[in-house]
This record gives sequence, structure tokens and C-alpha cells, in this order.
Amino acid sequence: MKARVLYLLKFYVATLFFFVVAKIGFMLYHYGGHHFVFSDMLQVIGHGLSLDLSTSLYILIMPFLLVIVSLWLRIPRWIYRIYYVIAAILLALAFVADTSLYEFWQFKLDASCLSYLETPTEAMASVSMGYILLRFLCLVILIGAIYWVYEKLTPLFTKLTVVSQKIISSLVALLLIPLMIIGIRGGLDESTTNIGQVYFSQNQFLNHSAVNPFFSFFASFEKTASNNVTYHFMEDEECEKIVSELYNTQSIGIDTLLTTQKPNIIVILLESCGGQFTEISGRTDITPNLNRLAKEGIYFTNCYANSWRTDRGTVCTWSGYPSFPTMSVMKIPSKSRTMPNIARTLQEQRGYTTHYIYGGDINFTNMRGYLVSGGFSDLTWKEDYTKEERASAKWGVRDDITFGTLYQLTATMQEPYLIGYSTLSSHVPWDVPIHHFDDEVLNAFYYLDQCVGQFIEKLRKSPAWDHTLIVMLPDHGIVNDGLDESNPLLNHIPMIWVGGAVKEPRRIEQICNQTDLPATLLGQLGLNHDTYTFSRDVLSKTYTSPIAIHTYDDGFTMMDSTSFVNYDFISDRIVKSQGTGYERLIHQAKAILQAATKDLNER
Repeated sequence: MKARVLYLLKFYVATLFFFVVAKIGFMLYHYGGHHFVFSDMLQVIGHGLSLDLSTSLYILIMPFLLVIVSLWLRIPRWIYRIYYVIAAILLALAFVADTSLYEFWQFKLDASCLSYLETPTEAMASVSMGYILLRFLCLVILIGAIYWVYEKLTPLFTKLTVVSQKIISSLVALLLIPLMIIGIRGGLDESTTNIGQVYFSQNQFLNHSAVNPFFSFFASFEKTASNNVTYHFMEDEECEKIVSELYNTQSIGIDTLLTTQKPNIIVILLESCGGQFTEISGRTDITPNLNRLAKEGIYFTNCYANSWRTDRGTVCTWSGYPSFPTMSVMKIPSKSRTMPNIARTLQEQRGYTTHYIYGGDINFTNMRGYLVSGGFSDLTWKEDYTKEERASAKWGVRDDITFGTLYQLTATMQEPYLIGYSTLSSHVPWDVPIHHFDDEVLNAFYYLDQCVGQFIEKLRKSPAWDHTLIVMLPDHGIVNDGLDESNPLLNHIPMIWVGGAVKEPRRIEQICNQTDLPATLLGQLGLNHDTYTFSRDVLSKTYTSPIAIHTYDDGFTMMDSTSFVNYDFISDRIVKSQGTGYERLIHQAKAILQAATKDLNER
């Protein structure tokens, strides 16, 4: 058994070694176009190690199974060799293709390369025969080298003869399976292994260098195969006409709500805090601070969430990009990194410093990759807190603690700054440190509201208050106490702007989406927002067709000032409708989804 364990360990380390060497080769090959120093290379290797460790376990699965079988049966050596050939070919292809294609694509190897196999002549038209032959030679050499290493590591296993030894060794091997599964998924936290976990720099080349190409390819293939849906309900001309009438990227004749066009900005995404917990529902006792702040600041009274999940709502808020019923843009790095982002816009056009705070696992759903790609230079997340703070709540660090971090940043960051912050305590299992209500759900939102109130009052007394804008809105609502998608209240969310940079209290009654935040905010700052093609400046005279769309798993809701409709794609039917214009709303919603998926597929 010792020889078998040693063989598996050597095989695993060798595979890990291949991935590290591939990173070094990738960086050196692209040195001319992407300058870096030796310390950058060390950081790439270090940050990419978690993904390499997990991916190496995938490669180890077959040898592991063969070792278990070899305890009972003699395995011919040619079976190992067949697997080594397959593994060597796949690894070599990933390394050569990734390194070669990056200079053209500027993103890591993914399943989109398969589409070029349909037209190989066109795919190779931009390179010389010498270029192709050189890469083919590298491919052959790498396949031979990888195969040779694996072959040399393989001893001649002898079949165990004592039955008790076989049984004990088999049981030990079976006990190792859970450890391998944990290693493959990346630990026991809510997040599983994903590309975004290795992102660490504002230099995208360094982030891309840290990504394991083998993992990137197969992860993107799975996403493409299972999630990337294209909607086509009408001719493109009709679709474009409808969408152009609904979305306009200009800000014309807008009301000025702020005292400055260069305030410090804090955007707080309030976990799950839909209107059902605020005065929108008629209840004023759950979130008294938010209700009070709505009267003191700028209150968008008819704002609606675009989605029902945090990963989707985050993209909607920061990128002004629609959500989709069956796929999450954040989880697809090749797409999410192409999105515009308020952080990137402010960073590039106004020199804002940027920071994001999240008390949970920021690797969850590729959140890190999306935020770093979007322009957030610094991140504070669960691992930046003490062990006791990390254990303060199921999902990570409790809100009162992270609100403290937020306050500290307002005093230490270079101005002007943008701080993004996602709360998390108002989430299952609702574990908060106060007990105001017997209902654990209501209690969690009361706690969130208390954290908000305490933070605002503390900031109000500081010098930062006078030139700061705080934007608060939920990432989504939640199904609770009988409320579901057929009720518009589920997705009705409060959007509140407060701070010393607010000129005076205002109520904005126009129906809008959370995707309209980028255009509306940038319009107030006098900045162009043409790249936010699905975001509208609610205060602009061009905002002439107020509608709000929301998507959920294989369905959508759509509303305007007169009508509402809830439509289900699976059953292809209207779940609920109100008003006389619901058929028009269905047609408009389908046009939006068609245009959005077309835009996404072209990115």
C-alpha cells in the first residue's frame, strides 16, 4: 500500500508542477506585451495555487481508481499508459492553445475556441505556416515530456495476497474519497472552486496568468453548455426598435440632486431588504431608520429589483446590465469582465480610488473576479478579519463589524473615493445578535436597519459627511410569508440617496430598475454613460418609457404605470396579469431578453 500512496502523491505533485511551469512559460512568452517583475511572477504562482491544487485532483481521479482496483486485480501497464497519453494530450493542448491564443483574445482559454474548429481555414488565416508548425512542435514535445514523467513515476504494483490487507487498504482508500471531493470543490465554504478566486490585481494580465487554463476551459464549457441561452422571439429589426424606444443612454435636461459632481460615494447593497420589510409594505416598525432616511434624502419610490439572487443583482447594480432567467453573468468570467462598471468609470474618468467590502466569501460565484475586473482596486472580505469575527455569523462576518470597517475607510481612503459594500446578515439562517422580533426573519432585517442607522449617524458627525453621497438599495427581495413572483411587492425595493452631498430631500416617483443606477448616478456627475446600454437616467428628459423588468428562474415580471404581468417560460403562460397593457409588456420584455442575450453572446 505504501508504494501506491507514494505513487499517487508523486503523480499529484508532478501535475501541480506542470501547471506552475505552464504559468511561468505563459508569462515569459507574453513579456514583450505585458511587462512584469519577478515578484509579480511569484504572486501569480501563489494566488493561482489554489486553483492548480484543485485541478490537479481532477487529473488524479483515474490513477486513484486504478490503484484501488490494483489491490484486488493485476492492472496491465498499458491501461495506465493509455490514460497518460490522454492526460498528456489534454494538458499540452491547454498549455499551448492558451499561451498562443491569449495574444489574440486577451482572455484565458475557454470553450469559445471550439467554434473556430467549424471554420479552420478562417481561424488560421491570420497566422503563418511557420507559426502553426512551431506550435505543433511544442505540442509534440510537451506531450512527450508529460507522458515520460508520468510513465517514470509508475512502479510495478504487486497484487496483495492477504485478504485482510486488501480490505484494510480498500477501506483506507475509500476514506480518502471525501477528502478528494473537498479538495476538488475548494473547501467546505459555500463557494466552490472558481476562476475568480485567483484574481488579485488591477493588472488583468497578472490575473489571467494566475488562472489555470485546463480548469478555465472545462469550466467555461460547462457554463456555455448549460446556461448560455439565446432568446429569439421576433425579427432583429423589430427587437431593436422596441429596445431603442425603452432604453436611451443620454442625459438631457436632468435635475441636479447633488451639491457637487465629485462627491465621495458609498454604495451599499442591502442583502434581501425588499420593500416588504420597509414602509413600502405599510409596515414602519421593521426598518425605522431606512424609512426615516427616505424622507431625509432622495427616495426613488418605485424602484424594482432586476433579479432574485445576489450575484445577478450585483451585476445589475454596478454594470447596469439586465439579469437572465437561467444564467448568471457573474459566473461566466469571459462575459462578466467585459461589463462596464461604475467603479471603472469613476476610476478612469475622475481618478476615484475604489474599495469593496464583503464579510462573506468573496470567491463565491466569481464575485472577486467580477469586482476586480470592474475596477475595484482593493477588497476587504472574510479572510481579512479575525477568526472570532469570521465565526460571528454563518455566512461570514456580521454586519455591525463590517459597517465598522466601512466607517474606518471613510477616514483613511484617498479622496475622491468609491466604496462598494454588500451586507450579509439579513440572510438565512438569520443569525443576528439581537432579538427584537420573535420572527427570526423580521428580526434580521431590524438588525440590518439598526446597523444602517448607527453607521449613518456616526458618519453624520464626521468631517466626511458634507461631501459624501451614500446610495442604499437591496440586491433583491425574497420570497417570504406567502409573497411570490405574482406579487409586485416582492421585487419593489427602496433606493435611497443620503449624505451631505444631497442638495435637498426629493421623492422620485418614476418606475425604474436597479439597473438604472449607473446612468442616473453618472448623469448627476456629468459623466458619459453610453457603454451602459441597458441603464437609463431616470432624471433625464429622454426617460419617456418608464418600465421595470425582473427575471427569475425561467420566468419574468414586467410592469409600467398601468399594468403588470408575470410570465412563465416553462409552461409558456401568463401566471398573473393586471391592467390592460399586459400583452404589450410581454412583447417588450421578450424584446429586452432577446437584445440582452444577443449583446451578451457578442461580448
